Amino acid sequence: MRFPILLATMTSAVFAHEGHNHNPAASEMIKASTVFLASLDQTQSKAAQFEFKNKERENWHFIPMDREGVRFDALKPHQQHLAFGLLGTGLTQKGLLTATQIMTLEEVLRSRGGDPKVRNTEKYNIAIFGDPSLTKPWGWRFEGHHLSLNFSILGDKVIGLPAFYGTNPAELKKGPLKGLRPLGEIEDAGRELANRLIKAGKSPVFSEQAPKEILTAQDSTAKAQKVQGVTSDKLTGEEIKQLLAIIDDVASMQRQEITNENLRKIHTTQRKKMHFAWGGSLERNGAHYFRIQGVDFIIEYANTQNDANHAHLVWRDLKNDFARGSLKKHYAEDHK
Repeated sequence: MRFPILLATMTSAVFAHEGHNHNPAASEMIKASTVFLASLDQTQSKAAQFEFKNKERENWHFIPMDREGVRFDALKPHQQHLAFGLLGTGLTQKGLLTATQIMTLEEVLRSRGGDPKVRNTEKYNIAIFGDPSLTKPWGWRFEGHHLSLNFSILGDKVIGLPAFYGTNPAELKKGPLKGLRPLGEIEDAGRELANRLIKAGKSPVFSEQAPKEILTAQDSTAKAQKVQGVTSDKLTGEEIKQLLAIIDDVASMQRQEITNENLRKIHTTQRKKMHFAWGGSLERNGAHYFRIQGVDFIIEYANTQNDANHAHLVWRDLKNDFARGSLKKHYAEDHK
């Protein structure tokens, strides 16, 4: 389907909903993905597009493997610009900066002797599931090594989980980019809270040995983990404020229009039903892990590999990853 037809479809869908309160993220995703798809040739389009119900939509990974979707190095320069335009509809400026720094680290690994076929700043794929529309469910994914961003769109509603960010190295200790720590603020905030709670006699440490990896792994469905560490009903107002600030920092990678609903629940009904757990060393250069888990979400951070200089961060929705809960409700109402 070429650009004029796609644009007409997009425009009619937008005007069909005129008068409603639009989520600008949803409408901008439609515009950006429509233009991006229109720029592709037949081979690229075949690689990029999938049916919405294709199982590939939930087949997410964060290792340096070959993926489905159209790869960056299969795109011409102007198409790459359009692809970054689409990425920018889901992320904040902070999130986009973090994503590009993560991609840049692949060049650092290549320059240190990594296989150029594996350590490749253009080994990132874009996949679009369904037809961009304000009336039918659709979604898109931007994914490669240490980056998996998944967006599901139902009308004006955008679900941006699961979301994964990784950094190797977690901190660049030499070279022109020395000091770069894309996830450093989140790591430091977790450690600061852990130390504060220990001093207050409410230690969140559940193990002196850190788990080797995030516990939800790359499962398509995230499972709630055992309640460990310290529960939020035992925290003071200032301690809860510090805990919520870490959650907000993770959420700040994505646009507020996407995260508002999740954050509203966390800050209100779930604030007394969370736990904060820490495993491993409390030293900055020691292997460590922490998680924040609530009624229907889990955030995990692990920095254990490569002498504790290789970090993974993930935010999962225990009920609505890939919009499963929202889709179930949508299809039930549609069936009625």
